[in-house]
Amino acid sequence: MKVALIHDYLTTFGGAEKTFKVLIKLFPEADVYTLFYDPKIKKKFFPKIEIKTSFLQKFPTSLKRKYRLLLPFLPIAVETLDLREFDLVISSSFSFSKGIITRPKTKHICYCYSPTRYLWDAHKYNFFLNYFRIWDRQASERVDKFIAISKTVQKRIKKYYQRDSIVIYPPVNTKITSCQLPVTDHNEFYLIVSQLRKYKQIDLAVRAFNKLGLKLIIIGEGPEKYNLKRLAKKNIKFLGWQSNKIVNNYYQTCAAFIFPGEDDFGIAPVEAMAHGKPVLAYRKGGATETIIEGKTGEFFSSCLTGQPSQENLSSAILVDGMRRIRKNLAIGKYDSSFIISQSQKFSQKRFKKEFLAEVEEVVKGF
Repeated sequence: MKVALIHDYLTTFGGAEKTFKVLIKLFPEADVYTLFYDPKIKKKFFPKIEIKTSFLQKFPTSLKRKYRLLLPFLPIAVETLDLREFDLVISSSFSFSKGIITRPKTKHICYCYSPTRYLWDAHKYNFFLNYFRIWDRQASERVDKFIAISKTVQKRIKKYYQRDSIVIYPPVNTKITSCQLPVTDHNEFYLIVSQLRKYKQIDLAVRAFNKLGLKLIIIGEGPEKYNLKRLAKKNIKFLGWQSNKIVNNYYQTCAAFIFPGEDDFGIAPVEAMAHGKPVLAYRKGGATETIIEGKTGEFFSSCLTGQPSQENLSSAILVDGMRRIRKNLAIGKYDSSFIISQSQKFSQKRFKKEFLAEVEEVVKGF
């Protein structure tokens, strides 16, 4: 069978892009497509991969980094890609790549990170956005099989697209050799590894650690970095993007991992658990599917009754969560071997096995 893989766009390298890279390894003979990419991201993370693009690749790089300005062009761009020669198309999609047009006999599997958030999470009526919601809903009908990255996303697919889906959790690199790495820091510190974007709620953690005075290391880049650095006190350090080896080093030597925002899955907390580290996370989204409260970490909510509300999150509740996790660390409540075993449920090996089994089921009798 001729196979094509398509990702929305490659302008950052987060969890979705890590997963797309695993899909490329899983189908090494497949043709690879994206609507557009940042040459720096291509060179650093996909150096030997030939990636075919849409006409948007010719647009200025500065414009492509502000991808929402390209919104009027995205449906056109994806529909003009010519994938007629392929028997199987796998879209790796958090926005528009699921809208590709294929031949009637072509099988199309969508590995969905979420229905397009900036369309469906905008609560106020907006005629401009409503047009794209209609397109997005109709484009979802072009998919033969939806695979959701979590039960959280499975519910969103059902709500917005009225489509059933199965859940296959994303691949996490749980093969850790970091015990052989040198110690990063001899003082107690806590860790965040994340893109620095508003929805990640890193500012919540910064405010909490400003009050606590504890050491917090933040690894990652993003448009919120300048604002966060202005907000942070001296006990908080920003390291930018780091190599996998250095990130593993910090995972290995931190006291615990902090995950302050709502995410559809959340690869970084599972990576921390692969090092035997407990996680303090917001009680909503994918984290509730990967973290076992009291055993692999703790949760905090917007109020002490445990009812989460993103609008009312306060740093005081995260401070309370830190009090609990520090108390449990002090009494040795967390079993690192159990935490590591929990992370193995989300391994790359497990992902490849489950994904290939689903592909075989879809193309059976082709």
